[in-house]
Amino acid sequence: MTDAPPRGPDGPDEETIRLATKLFNCAREGDSGTFQTLLPQGLPANLRNHKGDSLLMLASYHGNHDTAQVLLEHGADPQLSNDQGQTPLAGAAYKGDLKMAELLLEYGAEVNACAPDGKTALMFAAMFDRTEIVALLLAHGADPDARDSRGMTAHDLAQAMGAANTQDQLAS
Repeated sequence: MTDAPPRGPDGPDEETIRLATKLFNCAREGDSGTFQTLLPQGLPANLRNHKGDSLLMLASYHGNHDTAQVLLEHGADPQLSNDQGQTPLAGAAYKGDLKMAELLLEYGAEVNACAPDGKTALMFAAMFDRTEIVALLLAHGADPDARDSRGMTAHDLAQAMGAANTQDQLAS
């Protein structure tokens, strides 16, 4: 599988495709050294693959804190969502990665950003019983009364998913 866009008559050459694939794999695998070298040389910090996943999205989703830190220090946008409208913060909430969520918030991730279906990071954290992340997001101003496209709040979603701890946490 390649992260590069499909090759067309004016599309990227094979060398560009190989480089793009390498860079996206480095983000997934946490190779922060590659980014420490290439970002100061002009590599775009917000490079995205064919699904709209940025280098930061991939580093965040795969729990690569050092790589995410390097990308953020070089201007990666913590609000840059992928083609499905998912943000790195929502990914960290889904995965239960408290350290990543803290890092993204430190660099300006919008706590109440939502995907096209209206789901926020708080909703993902609540659905998957991520109590520490729920507490962090609430402390940063997450709106517990926000509703997704079906009219459900984080509490409603926790209840629907059987996430008892976050359901209790959000009820108080």
